[in-house]
Amino acid sequence: MRRTGGFTLIELMITVAVVAILAAIAYPSYLSYLVRSNRAAAQSALMDIAQREQQYLLDARAYAPDLATLNVALASGVSAHYTVAIALTAGPPPGFVATATPIPGTRQAADGALSIDQAGVKTPLDKW
Repeated sequence: MRRTGGFTLIELMITVAVVAILAAIAYPSYLSYLVRSNRAAAQSALMDIAQREQQYLLDARAYAPDLATLNVALASGVSAHYTVAIALTAGPPPGFVATATPIPGTRQAADGALSIDQAGVKTPLDKW
């Protein structure tokens, strides 16, 4: 009796089961990676804003009130997941707090807001 080439139904079902198990493990890990990478992009944007605020302070003797004054264009990955704002604090000495707040309805929503101030204090510490 000669055997023909091909797969049996059992072999095919075992392969499908193995792929399904791998996908069930990999997909949550992939989503976690996306949250971390979006957070890293927001952190980078906040660090850039803080650096530009310090340069603006040297040039104008005051902190810039908004992103447009600093000539900051947020990357699409940041603006799609976070709302970035600058809040000035009255002195003396004057200060600012740049905050990236997750947009509700995105996967970043459960991540929480990130912020940095004029002294370089980053909150929350466990997210930086």
